[in-house]
Amino acid sequence: MRAGRLLLYLVLLAFAVYYLLPVYVLLVTSFKSFAEVNLYRMWSPPRSLSLESFRRALFGGMGYHGLAPNLKNSFLMVLPATLLSAFLGSLNGYVFARWRFRGANTLFTLALFGMFIPYQSVLIPLVQTMRALGLYGTIPGLILTHVIYGIPITTLIFRNYYATVPKELVEAARIDGAGLLGVYRRIMLPLSLPGFAVVLIWQFTSIWNDFLFAVTLAQNPAVQPITVALNNLAGSYIVEWNVQMAGALLAALPTLLVYIFLGRYFMRGLLAGSLKG
Repeated sequence: MRAGRLLLYLVLLAFAVYYLLPVYVLLVTSFKSFAEVNLYRMWSPPRSLSLESFRRALFGGMGYHGLAPNLKNSFLMVLPATLLSAFLGSLNGYVFARWRFRGANTLFTLALFGMFIPYQSVLIPLVQTMRALGLYGTIPGLILTHVIYGIPITTLIFRNYYATVPKELVEAARIDGAGLLGVYRRIMLPLSLPGFAVVLIWQFTSIWNDFLFAVTLAQNPAVQPITVALNNLAGSYIVEWNVQMAGALLAALPTLLVYIFLGRYFMRGLLAGSLKG
């Protein structure tokens, strides 16, 4: 029994090391100076820690612009889009879970179709719609796009979470005179913090890592998020791999920090039933 468990741990450890090897190369290369970057010594740690690559990745160098403005654009896009999609998903989930009306199940199924539509198939009508609204090439246009495409998954999560709330609490609130919105504000909203933790972490990660919508709707470099701006770190004459690695690490850092500090709340939300149904 112990030998079998030890073998299992060794196999899992081997897979973990294999999976983390690119992350190791990313880290050690980003802390190297350009003179140390060498394909044959990419596994070697830096002789001395250098933060110059991070400075050049943020503020730019010869032949390319820094990522600092694009990092700001990402936060300006991700934070409101995450909060709005979570709030709208919470309202939709509450309605579908607690308000029984004709065609509710059909409408809920249709709402979930948005999760399975390939983004590539809607790019042309999406661009045309954004042009008609005057939002093409703007951060509000990206926010609106991510809010709309986040509604199906946030609705599903909150609907399944609210379905686990005891009916007695809702009935007691109605006896006390609370209406539909009163029940939501006084009962559902305070109880849905684990569900909000799941949705906020999920949406923040998904929106931050998006590339397709960003490169399609934000062709103006002044409004591009950091995932698109990473392409511009390659210099005109030479590729500074340490700068590119530092830029990739800066782009991934916010989502990594979210999972490091809020990951336990994500797991608690899942275990609380936010993905059950």
